[in-house]
Amino acid sequence: MQKIVVLTGAGISADSGLRTFRDTDGLWEGYKVEEVCTPEAFARNPRLVIDFYNERRRQARAAEPNAAHRALAELEKYYQVQIVTQNVDDLHERAGSRSVLHLHGELNKLRSSADEDEIIGWQGDQRLEDCDSKGRPLRPHIVWFGEEVPLIGQAAQWVEA
Repeated sequence: MQKIVVLTGAGISADSGLRTFRDTDGLWEGYKVEEVCTPEAFARNPRLVIDFYNERRRQARAAEPNAAHRALAELEKYYQVQIVTQNVDDLHERAGSRSVLHLHGELNKLRSSADEDEIIGWQGDQRLEDCDSKGRPLRPHIVWFGEEVPLIGQAAQWVEA
């Protein structure tokens, strides 16, 4: 079976009602990136960062996969499809795509603030007091500005193949 690797970003989820952060009415309007999307922001004001991502999680949960998400899932009938996405929503998976690599993390996961390998599935709102297995604070499983993209090597392998 032939393989197709598809690269997607915020534009694919815009038709599902999720705003992109670069648009004039975008997600980040009213927030400085430094306030909600950096490790320093989380250290300085974890409540603001957690609230910001709780709202993103609610918006993503309310959104539905659109025709583009469904079309990519439909391609799996004919091809081996791998999707590399910058999106943190789960709309590809909810449309039926089975092989999705989230470069920038996932809203429906949290991870330990001290051990990036301790990742847990998460639904609903995160609370400030939620902790990992050793009692350390959890954080959104999102690659923030200033952090390395841990799955970039795997994405490059998919594209090379």
